[in-house]
Amino acid sequence: MASGAESSDPAGAAGISPAFRALLDAEPLAGLTVLDVGTGWGRLALLLAPRSGRVVGVDREAGLIEEARRRASSAGVANVRFVVGDVEVEELVPFRPDAVVAHLCMSDAIIERAARALAPGRMFAFVAFHRDQWRETGRRSRFAYDEAQARRALARAAFAVEHLQVEREVRAFASVEEGLAAAGAFEEKWKAEGRWSRYVKFLEEGGRTLTRSHLVVKARRT
Repeated sequence: MASGAESSDPAGAAGISPAFRALLDAEPLAGLTVLDVGTGWGRLALLLAPRSGRVVGVDREAGLIEEARRRASSAGVANVRFVVGDVEVEELVPFRPDAVVAHLCMSDAIIERAARALAPGRMFAFVAFHRDQWRETGRRSRFAYDEAQARRALARAAFAVEHLQVEREVRAFASVEEGLAAAGAFEEKWKAEGRWSRYVKFLEEGGRTLTRSHLVVKARRT
């Protein structure tokens, strides 16, 4: 992110789904402890800090946690704490959260741990990859959900769904070159995952789209 953009938007909120932000804005968080799992460099945590009692951001990448701490210090945010931890294997109960949020960091294990950490009536809200995310690569993400899967996982963990929607953006291209350029930032990662060659084949066979698709959810512990 350019320094100018960072100074005007220290939380990087522009990268967070407007629908997700609206769901969180509707939740009374004053005085509550909010746990942001998979916080990365703290984008969501820093966005929520001004209207929460306390925010704890957890991520397994120590480098990202250091960056989150730097951003919090630079922005003068004092009620947020960033911790190195793996939410896929560690319980959330010790953080004693009143609400759990996550942005593009979701799994059945996280849903189950959130349920154990939250009291009845408390909120769990997240953005997850939808099954159609990068569908042109011919490979579904291991952590992607469709609507029915998300509802089943939440029901098993004793969450009642209050809001569930799919946000989908399909970019269209006039040529193979445009399609490759649009995905250029992902080339190295997609090659490692076996996606790149499938995407190239899709374009060469006449495909001219690239899909981003996310699931936006707000649920409450029963």
